Formats: sequence, structure tokens, C-alpha cells
Amino acid sequence: MNMTPKEIVNYLDKYVIGQKNAKKTIALALRTRYRRMQLDAEMQQEIKPKNILMIGSTGVGKTEISRRLAKMMKVPFIKVEASKYTEVGFVGRDVESMIRDLVVNSISIVKAEKEEENHQKIENYIINRITDKLVPPLPPGASESKKDDYQRLLEAMEKRVESGEMDDKTIEIDIEKSASVEFNDTNLPPEMAKVQESFSKVFSTLSKEDNKREVTVKDAKMLLRQEASAKLLDMTSITAEALRRAENGGIIFLDEIDKIALSEKSNGRNDPSKEGVQRDLLPIVEGSSVSTKYGTINTDHILFIAAGAFHVSKPSDLIPELQGRFPLRVELESLTEETLYAILTQTENSLLKQYEALLSVEGMKLVFDDEAVKTIAKLAHRANETAEDIGARRLHTVLERILEDISFDADEYKGKEFVVTKELVHEKLDEVVEDDDLSRYIL
Repeated sequence: MNMTPKEIVNYLDKYVIGQKNAKKTIALALRTRYRRMQLDAEMQQEIKPKNILMIGSTGVGKTEISRRLAKMMKVPFIKVEASKYTEVGFVGRDVESMIRDLVVNSISIVKAEKEEENHQKIENYIINRITDKLVPPLPPGASESKKDDYQRLLEAMEKRVESGEMDDKTIEIDIEKSASVEFNDTNLPPEMAKVQESFSKVFSTLSKEDNKREVTVKDAKMLLRQEASAKLLDMTSITAEALRRAENGGIIFLDEIDKIALSEKSNGRNDPSKEGVQRDLLPIVEGSSVSTKYGTINTDHILFIAAGAFHVSKPSDLIPELQGRFPLRVELESLTEETLYAILTQTENSLLKQYEALLSVEGMKLVFDDEAVKTIAKLAHRANETAEDIGARRLHTVLERILEDISFDADEYKGKEFVVTKELVHEKLDEVVEDDDLSRYIL
């Protein structure tokens, strides 16, 4: 991913308003990974990733930054919640499963790239298989002229199949059984996953049922795609490349890390496995070898970005060794009235644009007056101050309350324009925002 830090920040600016420090830190961390890959092998081994800890209230953009990074980057990336892991010995997912998730994600990326590279070969395979079913084979001993006519008929039929002209025609096809059945339950130990696959192969071989299906040509194209990929792609080289990418470019976004911190108030009573999860995370974040069913992966150069609100606990409540594994810390600011207004008006595919697009399906034109948008931002900010601060997520509840009746009666506004005014916003929200008890339950 050859993007400069400025380009990464500019991309994130389209979707996340403010939080310059967080964006800058992450952009530099990503660029450092690119720079490292350009060095010689010996120096690459010496340069370790600088893991990042993002601290900020809910709804300020931590998860949104991770979501956008996942879309932007062509490197293995997964987002996981620290709260779903448990110490070994307790019921739940073990922390090593996040590395196995990363490998599965990496294989998906590499496989998709290879399918794109071999797109024409795969398409040709599918069309040939379908055409063979649509055009009966020539009888043995056919004359040369018949063979020429047959070849022309085949070529004409291939064009018709490719264009979609034959999509509604029903054919009978043989679906080949996959040589290897995919099991992507990453919570299973690799040895168990391999045993499960072995049993599946045995039963698949023993099973003698007819694998013919009557389907439309359109459905046959989809069913044969997987078969074509299995035959034309080299899964051994794909797996090797995926493991290399996961090791050298993988990124794990570890959300809700504050939920495994033991605050002074809790005295360790609420969950005895929290500190155990932290201890289990240590070797993975620092660098260790994790066994997966695709091979062993070293975590030395995987970048970890942890995030948490730290309302009840503080970063210092994490065990000291784990704190040391996240040397870069960035605090995200709470959202102001101006920021909320910018989120509504400046972001790509903002909430306002989403509602306008949704209601345009009903044939009505929804318009937000600028004063109304400023009032929405002001009242959402006030609701965040008086009730729990849930950041930008407050805008979802506020807008839903304003537009609920309009959305319900949308059919009555077909072909008409509806303007959301400042007065309408006050009418819908004033009572709720001013009444502290009501706002706790409604907004």
C-alpha cells in the first residue's frame, strides 16, 4: 500500500471529522510499514512495529477509523473486540484465534487478487462447461463439413451464454465435489481443524450420491465459479503468499481493550479472567509463533492498534508489561457542536444524504434547511452533555426521532418536496432534550 501519510489522512478526512492526532499517528505507522518493506532483509527483522493505543469516549471515531482503514488498505486487516476473549481454561475464544482470523482474511485477499488476474481463464472455463451442456456432442465419424458446422455452432452458443441471452434456460450440470472442504472456525485448534477436514474428505469420498443438478444457466455460472477457481488457482502458492503478507503487513484493531483492564473499584471481582487475557495477549503483541492450519505465523511484525473509552478504568490499569507494548498513545477529543455539524454536512455519504436517498425511493424529495442542521447538532450536543456522552451515535437517534413520522407517511409526499426546518426540529426534540429523565430513555 504505497500511500503517503498525507494521502492516508486526506482519505480518512472524507469520513472522520477532526481527530487529527489519531489520523496522523496511524498514517505514520502505516507508512513506516511500507518503508520497512523496502529495506534489506536483515534491517527488516530489526524494525519492530510501534503499536498504538487510542483513548477516547464512545462515538468519537475510533471504530470508524478502523472501518475506513479496512476498506482503504490492501493488507490483511481484522477488527476484534478484546472483551470476547478469555484466559485459557475459561469457556470462550482464546487470544490466538485473532491471528488465525488474520490468516483467513489474508488468504481471502490473495485469492481474490488471483481470481481477478485469472478472470478470463475462469470465465472461459465456465462458458465452455455450460456450452458443452447446451450443444450435444457430434456422433463419432462425422464428416469434416459437419465438424466445421459444429465448431461454428459452438462459437455462436458461447457468445450467447457470455452475453446472458441463455440465462433463463435450464440445464443439468455435474458439480464436482471440492477436494478440500474449508473449515474456517478459527477458535478450533489447528490440529482439530485438520482432523475435521480429514473426516470430511473421507465421507465425501465414500458418498456415492448423484451430484447432478438441474439449474438455470445463470445459477450454473455461479456454481461453477468455485470449481473453476479450485482447478485453475494454485492454493499452495496462495497460502504461502497470504502467510507472508499476514506476517509482514497484517494489522489487528483490538477494540474495547479497556474492558479487560482491572480498575481499582472492581477489586478483580467482576471477571477473574481479565488479567489472564492481558497475560495471554503479551506474547502475541510482543512477537511469538502461532500455529494455524495453513502453517505457522510469526507475530513479530503485525501492527496492533488498540482502542478503548477508559471511562471506568484507565490505561494505567492494564498490566505494566502490556502498557509497554503500546508505546504510541493518542487521545481522541470529545465532539463539539461544530464537529457534529461538520459530521452531518461534510462527510462522504453523511447521515443526511443517507436519509435523502432512502426517502427518494418513495418519490419524495427530502431537504434539510441549514438552520435545522445547526439546531440538530446543537441539541445532539446538549443531549450528550446532560445524558451519557455517546458521541456521533447521538445523531442517529436524534435524526430518527425527527424523521420517524415523515418516513412513516412517505407515500403521502410522493412527487413533493419536504423541508426539515428549525421549527420542526425544536418541536420534535425540545421536550425530550430538556427533560433529563425522558432523554435517558428516548435519546
